[in-house]
Amino acid sequence: MKKQNNVRSLAAGALERVVEKGESLSTILPVLQKPLNDKDSALLQELCFGVLRMLPRLEALTGQLMERTLKGKLRPLHFLIMVGLYQLIAMRVPPHAALAETVEGAVALNRQQMKGLINGVLRQFQRRQGELMTSVDDAKVNYLHPGWLLKRLQLAWPDNWQQIVAANNQRPPMWLRVNRQLHSRDAWLALLQEKGKDAYPHPDEPDALRLDTPCTVSQLPGFTKGWITVQDVSAQGCIRLLEPQNGETILDLCAAPGGKTTHILEAAPTARVMAVDVDAQRLVRITENLTRLAMQAEVIQGDGRTPSAWCGEQQFDRILIDAPCSATGVIRRHPDIKWLRRDRDIDELAALQSAILDAVWPHLKQGGTLVYATCSVLPEENHQQITAFLSRHSDAQLTDTGTPAKPGLQIFPAPDGGDGFFYAKLIKNVNAV
Repeated sequence: MKKQNNVRSLAAGALERVVEKGESLSTILPVLQKPLNDKDSALLQELCFGVLRMLPRLEALTGQLMERTLKGKLRPLHFLIMVGLYQLIAMRVPPHAALAETVEGAVALNRQQMKGLINGVLRQFQRRQGELMTSVDDAKVNYLHPGWLLKRLQLAWPDNWQQIVAANNQRPPMWLRVNRQLHSRDAWLALLQEKGKDAYPHPDEPDALRLDTPCTVSQLPGFTKGWITVQDVSAQGCIRLLEPQNGETILDLCAAPGGKTTHILEAAPTARVMAVDVDAQRLVRITENLTRLAMQAEVIQGDGRTPSAWCGEQQFDRILIDAPCSATGVIRRHPDIKWLRRDRDIDELAALQSAILDAVWPHLKQGGTLVYATCSVLPEENHQQITAFLSRHSDAQLTDTGTPAKPGLQIFPAPDGGDGFFYAKLIKNVNAV
């Protein structure tokens, strides 16, 4: 194996960039995976995700195994050791292979002289694994979440916070959305079963299937032809609530990467859809998804706080706001969120969400529908946000999602269910004074 393609060293480098430099794994990982084959690409993702899921426990173990923390130019080796520990604790990689490849990672990181240290630390863990795992068996460590987030979850959901934390620490299921314009769900499921795979329909979301065993998209019948899209079932709920109709003008705001844009067009193929996102680079993903599904939408870069800059005085029949949020409902899919997000971010995000809602509301037609959604489980971004919005806008009427006393529908992440998500469906009341 070429040194630059030692997957363990690539994982260590990526983890250092996330934990030490605050970079997003979603940005780092695709670049590192590009030159790798499917097997190594999957391994790299598993190593990065796994270490980030159990980071506090691995940090505690490393502290037990080493007298001094590796710092400065040796810092990548600290993460390489945690990559090795994760393999020995949680993966099916044969221990001798995990040790050998991890030790060789030091060479790939240009620290050949440290091979002995890496080997010694990992072999010591093998000898003392039971004792060491018991020594770090602390409740705060084992929740595997930062303290500030645990406090917020405990305060917001005293009866549910442990369920949320447990789900966040698990691997997520793989949900699919069948393109109803091309196949019924049952018809596509039959094609999948012919390939020796199986999936389970969701009782409430008509296009949703949960794969029995996750797989690469190349194994899904008709993926390149737009027959199927990978999308969590909770995200699919947005379009059921939005109820797009043919011929309508619909705004999908904060639309990247385009999963909901294409779902709107599957439900209403002749709708005129404007997909807007503030991030120019992420707009490319919307275009790619539209191309794969052979769909048309107007794709625009724009800030949700200043809609007149990109749509003038235009009004829409329906608006979907998939608001920027803490993403605390999708931690199981993006475990770096736990370590990138900060407590102070929540108030800043809530202020941004409020500004977007107020700015976009005038662009909804009388009698029109607005669906506000987040992939958060925090009340400040969800039902508290909508309570405040309703108090500011007498012409906004909540429907189908909760009550005015506690507006919206909050979904918690579940092992065989969807991600954490929140929806509020609002109608612009034509009879309001």
